[in-house]
Amino acid sequence: MQAMQVMQVMQVMQVQTSPDQSIPPILGTLSDIAVPGDTLPRRARVQLDLLLLAIEALDLGGSEALLMTASDLNLQSIVKNRVGLWRLRSANPLRRYGSQRKTLTQAEGKAMVLVICNLARRLTGVIRQLLLAHQQLSDRNLSAEHHFRLSEYLERFRAHFRARMNPRRAAVLLYDTDEKLNDLALGLLRQLLFCTGTAGPQRLWTSLFDGEVA
Repeated sequence: MQAMQVMQVMQVMQVQTSPDQSIPPILGTLSDIAVPGDTLPRRARVQLDLLLLAIEALDLGGSEALLMTASDLNLQSIVKNRVGLWRLRSANPLRRYGSQRKTLTQAEGKAMVLVICNLARRLTGVIRQLLLAHQQLSDRNLSAEHHFRLSEYLERFRAHFRARMNPRRAAVLLYDTDEKLNDLALGLLRQLLFCTGTAGPQRLWTSLFDGEVA
C-alpha cells in the first residue's frame, strides 16, 4: 500500500515538473526580452507583418509556404492554420481589419521571426539578385521597369499593401505614391537579407525591441 502511494506521489511530481508541451522547443533559441506586459511593441507588430508581406510578393506561393515552414519548424501550436496565421498578422494595427488593442505574446513573435528568417534564407538568391538589379539600375538612372523580376516584385508588393492596409490610418497615408511604396518594398528586401545569416533570427528579434528596453 505504501509503495503504491509513493508511486502515485512520484507520478504527480513528474506531471507538475514536466515542461509545457505547448511551447515549441525552437523558441528557446531566441532570448526573452524584459518589456512591460511580455508583449511585442506596436512597431514590432507592424514590422513583422510587412516582412511577411514582402515574402508573399517575392514568392507566388508565399502564403502556403508560411504555413509549411511553420509546420517544418514544429510551430503548429502557435501557427495552426490559415485562420491562426491571419489572427497573428491582424495584430498589425495598420491592417484593414487589424486591431489597435490586439497584442502579440513574445512566443507568438518568436514564431513569426523564425518563419520569416527561414523563408528569407530560402529566398536569399532572389533577394540578392533584386537588390543588385536595383543598384545597377540606380547607377544608370533607370527605373525598375527595366528589370522584369524587380518590377514584378514591386508591383505585387504595392498591390498587397493597398489591398490589406487601412487607407484611413495615418501611417498608411504616408505611402500614397508608387515611389514611396517601392522604397518601402526595397527597404524590406534589405531587412530580409539581414535575416539570412546564422544569427539572423536573433538579430531580427532583438531589433524589434530597439528603443523599448531601458
